[in-house]
Amino acid sequence: MPVHPPHAPGRAALALDAAFRARGPLLGAYLPAGYPDRATSLDLLHQLALASDVVEVGWPYTDPMMDGPVIQEAGAQALAAGFTVRHLMETVRSLAPITHVLVMGYYQPLYRYGLRRAAEELAAAGAAGVILPDLNIDEAAPWLAEARRVGLHTVFVVAPTASDERLRRIAAAAGGMLYAPATSGVTGTTGSLSASLPSFVHRLRTLTSLPVGAGIGVSRPEQAARLRQFADAAIVGSAFIRAVRDNPGRAGIAAAAQLAGELRQALRLPAVAAA
Repeated sequence: MPVHPPHAPGRAALALDAAFRARGPLLGAYLPAGYPDRATSLDLLHQLALASDVVEVGWPYTDPMMDGPVIQEAGAQALAAGFTVRHLMETVRSLAPITHVLVMGYYQPLYRYGLRRAAEELAAAGAAGVILPDLNIDEAAPWLAEARRVGLHTVFVVAPTASDERLRRIAAAAGGMLYAPATSGVTGTTGSLSASLPSFVHRLRTLTSLPVGAGIGVSRPEQAARLRQFADAAIVGSAFIRAVRDNPGRAGIAAAAQLAGELRQALRLPAVAAA
């Protein structure tokens, strides 16, 4: 049995679907809202929006289980600088007219804020959907009901260890895309992509028609070029944070935007040797 009734995606969700159909692999650029501070955050995200295809706005949280030290520290910095959910909504509202926006966060702060309230406010702000890496499909029905009522996609992170039956169930509940881990472990890994990633993406394609994005450990143009061969999106986060962290002031914004341009160009060019 499905875990939710049929739904009609909202305008922003439909626009994201159309972008996947119309273009080559997309670049998803992730940054926590409010990082490195509220004054800089919007400018930084706007520059990334211009240099990428999808902006994934992070909802900072004190216990981000999927994230490594780089994103953990960035989220903590945003929280210390006064991040509020109101700021998150303002950020989405500011970005939605110029790019496709997904909000990436964890279920606990979403639940505490109120599932219906969060869904309604995110949809009104123009988000296409939400990525919830810790949302278990067995416990997802309350959120899915609210998200689908307002036309938001829900993107699940899928594990290669899951059975085909479970992956089919997740895909039936998901919208927008599926998120495949490009490496094992937490975000911020700087080594090679998983050797089994192409076969996992191929397996997902036998189970669903949803696009498949790959993230966690993607940071370099040569990796993006590799993903171009089999994935529908490359999702990058920690590399942008490092660019901002290592280049003070506006130089950090420029460095992050330059990296996004290089990554997106690599997704559009013929593939190079595997990273």
